[in-house]
Amino acid sequence: GMAMGGAERPVIGVTAGLGRGEGARPEVRLASLYVEAVRAAGGAPVVVAPPAPGERLAEGEAAALVARFDGLLLTGGLDVDPARWGEPPHRETKVDAERDELEFALLLAARDLGLPILGVCRGCQVINVAFGGSLLQHLPCLSGVNEHRQTRLDPPLARGELSHEVAIAPGTRLAAVLGAGVLKVNSLHHQAVGRLGEGLRVSAQSPDGVVEGIEADGPAWIVGVQFHPEELFRAHPTFLALFRAFVAEAAAFAARGPSRAAVAGGGAAGAGL
Repeated sequence: GMAMGGAERPVIGVTAGLGRGEGARPEVRLASLYVEAVRAAGGAPVVVAPPAPGERLAEGEAAALVARFDGLLLTGGLDVDPARWGEPPHRETKVDAERDELEFALLLAARDLGLPILGVCRGCQVINVAFGGSLLQHLPCLSGVNEHRQTRLDPPLARGELSHEVAIAPGTRLAAVLGAGVLKVNSLHHQAVGRLGEGLRVSAQSPDGVVEGIEADGPAWIVGVQFHPEELFRAHPTFLALFRAFVAEAAAFAARGPSRAAVAGGGAAGAGL
């Protein structure tokens, strides 16, 4: 279990993607800013790789991994397979099947255990789809929606710059961390939450009506944001508060949980704490 006195950092599972390196060699890929943000917020990040192309996770693998974590961070990346909500892919949709395989299994296992979960960009979308929702596959096709890919604006904005406002709904977990009202964020996505998943509420929206934040209604701390706080936290400490809140929830989860020893095969449930 956790050493009391806060010496131990809560362990945060951080999902990664697959990429191609030199000579098309498969590589595990993750922007290191996610790892840096978790560390800066007091967590111990552990990067979780997806299965190799075309492969599945082993039976029980996701549950075994999650049993060792105190929190789960679902990171940005390519698109969720629209077959998961019964739609054919749009021509602009770029699916990452290996990440779907990893992240949906981890998310469901984490939800079963009550782990705190933070989803960023794609991660926010994974949460919505896992809870039975759908996605809008290509925002530029929709009338009345602004460009949310700020690197394509004229003139373009860098990833770490603020591009548009979002309204944060009062009474939400997000408002508890970032404050209710209007906040400027960055914007690096072409998809967004469509039909809201079951047991979720919208916590933030941009002026054009695009969903920028979602969270679970229940007692578990499950929060998704469509913007990229990891790109902002150094220049704008407001966004470090989101990672700090997430890591604090993970620490609280760890402190509650000698019962996790039994889940992880430790067997010494109830002893010690």
